Amino acid sequence: MKVKLAYGKSGMNIEVSNDSKVIIPTHLNRIEDDHKAVLQALRNPIGTQPLSEMVKPSDRVVIVISDITRPTPSHKLVPWILEELQHVPIGNITIINGLGTHRDNTQEELIEMLGKNIVDSVRIINHHCQEKSELSRIGTSKFGCEVYLNKEFVEADFRIVTGFIEPHFFAGFSGGPKGVMPGIAGLETILAFHNAKMIGHSLATWGVLENNPLQEFAREVNSFCKPDFLLNVALNGKKEITNVFAGELTQTHSEGCAYVKKHAMMQCEHRYDVVITTNAGYPLDQNLYQAVKGMDAARKIVKQEGTIICAAECSDGMPSHGNFSKILQMRNTSKELLEMINDPSFQMFDQWEAQRLAMIQEWADVYMYSNLPDESVEIAKLTPTKNIEQTLDELKQKYGASMSIAVLPLGPLTIPYVEEK
Repeated sequence: MKVKLAYGKSGMNIEVSNDSKVIIPTHLNRIEDDHKAVLQALRNPIGTQPLSEMVKPSDRVVIVISDITRPTPSHKLVPWILEELQHVPIGNITIINGLGTHRDNTQEELIEMLGKNIVDSVRIINHHCQEKSELSRIGTSKFGCEVYLNKEFVEADFRIVTGFIEPHFFAGFSGGPKGVMPGIAGLETILAFHNAKMIGHSLATWGVLENNPLQEFAREVNSFCKPDFLLNVALNGKKEITNVFAGELTQTHSEGCAYVKKHAMMQCEHRYDVVITTNAGYPLDQNLYQAVKGMDAARKIVKQEGTIICAAECSDGMPSHGNFSKILQMRNTSKELLEMINDPSFQMFDQWEAQRLAMIQEWADVYMYSNLPDESVEIAKLTPTKNIEQTLDELKQKYGASMSIAVLPLGPLTIPYVEEK
């Protein structure tokens, strides 16, 4: 049968055996009038007053958004927030692009994310985690680090955080406090958030909020400088808004996560020899660093010593910025990489993604279908493939004619799991 994989902007079709298991989230239709739904949520929020009543005309307001690697519909959410803040002079409003450790987004990318009207009329800054002059120290975490956040966020009179909620391979779910930590945190704080012990913790995984150390860390940081208002949305496979959650940070995020978990996490009866996955297409599959999420979703249901085939376009390369590629080249095997990263004396930003990739590779073989040159794929200790169907035929020699296959066409937008004793 033919299956369409989310790949780049246009997708791609593959053929798999008729008995393959195709796993997609419960399809939810988009909200017919998402503009009306968002305004209603802003006016009838969870656990707090309506947004317009909370903000004074004299307030300096910051709106934190997700960067270009996330499909948050900021081009809708930000203008609709501003509709509710018409009593605030536009010069009092700043949009902070929550980059975490990612590169600056270009003017063209900001226009793609927000629309030309917003880019031309509202002050926008890219967050820089390494620029101490742009950060404020706000406390010391119980996890053993100093907490630094974006200075303009800390000094604002009113703080709004936006984002979307999906299962997350470290923090349980995205959205909520993750918009601040690591979105607009300092590098020292981000490194502690992603240290080897945290990333390797058994509860730092998809769909787990309680006792997840990363979620606890994010919540603690947010308590030091709490957002005044959260606006999160849930999306379907077409990146359309299916539900809106607005209001007080913790309660709003919890309600959003419960909704997403119900529709995005799928129980499977058993593990599979081969799992084909994606990273949900553009913008999530822009680089190999991000594509680790799709592989990690597949890891949940592939047999030990099984095979993962990941299709992610990687139009932005490994990427070239950051340390991901550099770390992958520091050791010859995934086992050696894990030993290096787990050494308490080792610390380098981006180590968390390399650690998670190595953990996946210690469990299963991983093939990569992408636009990356073969040498880049091999740097990551992955096996390049130019033809997924041909690779499946070759794998039958390893697993036999009864080889079991599962497909995650939307990658980490669906998180499968097996209840194992």
